[in-house]
Amino acid sequence: MNRDSPGAHPRAGRRPGNPGTREAILAAARHLFADKGYDSASIRAVATRAEVDPALVHHYFGTKDKLFLACVSAPFDPADLMPKVLAAPRAELGDALVRAVLDIWDSPAGSAAAALLGSSLNNEWIARLLREFLTTQVLRPVIEHLGIDEQEAPARAALAATQLIGLAVIRHVLKLEPVASAPPDHLVAATGPTVQRYLTEDLPAAQLNGPGPTKAGSALPRAPRSISQGTT
Repeated sequence: MNRDSPGAHPRAGRRPGNPGTREAILAAARHLFADKGYDSASIRAVATRAEVDPALVHHYFGTKDKLFLACVSAPFDPADLMPKVLAAPRAELGDALVRAVLDIWDSPAGSAAAALLGSSLNNEWIARLLREFLTTQVLRPVIEHLGIDEQEAPARAALAATQLIGLAVIRHVLKLEPVASAPPDHLVAATGPTVQRYLTEDLPAAQLNGPGPTKAGSALPRAPRSISQGTT
């Protein structure tokens, strides 16, 4: 019997499905993803915090990845974007990543992305969620695909992010010309090689040997399952 149906009998101490259940799950998930990071937060832990059966989390959101995207209010699904990026030749991944980001920001979804980025500047929890999203769903698959040494991965990913986020801010938040109205091909040609250098070329040792990750979710140990096989 469906646990959301009127005749369902939830376990003692667990909230049954009702109009507030979805929001309770989202609130619990946002807290756990921001506090523990994407990897450490599980469907079962979210269900426990929301006081619902894990089956209800799956009922409303399907998978951990979909739940995470709902928490972040992501303007796109990395499962649709990243395979196209990773299909590019190794020497062109920087260009492919910049082009993919521009495609999102220049699309109707760009306004939602700009709003999310703006909110992250004033809200620590949103900033943590956005960091988790960028790290685990966008940059980690690229790092894993390239086979980058795990000691260098956090620095290379963070440096690449300076270009991707910086470009988005200049083009769509500050709207600084001529970047704001430049054709995407021009921006790919200008910034793609820099992203490529951060990802695959030699960098000064000081850039690769910082203090190391100190917060949950700041490392890049493995690719997200959503890109290849789905998470449950």
